[in-house]
Amino acid sequence: MVNLIKEYFEKRIELLKLNASEKIFNTIGAAAPFVAIFVLLLFLLLLLNIGIGLLIGELLQNYAYGFLLLAVFYFLLILLIYLFRNRIKSLIVNKAINNFYNK
Repeated sequence: MVNLIKEYFEKRIELLKLNASEKIFNTIGAAAPFVAIFVLLLFLLLLLNIGIGLLIGELLQNYAYGFLLLAVFYFLLILLIYLFRNRIKSLIVNKAINNFYNK
């Protein structure tokens, strides 16, 4: 009887490990395409920002001012993200928890 109980708990632990690993790998699998898209978007944003900086610089007849204006824009964007960091963090955490437990 003790052997049956011991075997039951070993099988139960093994099942829990398999279920946990399935959820983890499903989450990783769901995140992989987003990571690839994110990297490509970074390249796109880099090239786009160079173009916008040059365009603004052309309009202002000074390339340094164009890039300076772009830097100020990004500084303001960073400031907004910093001010709303707790809201952004809770949104991301809630999405990740829902994704982990609902699949």
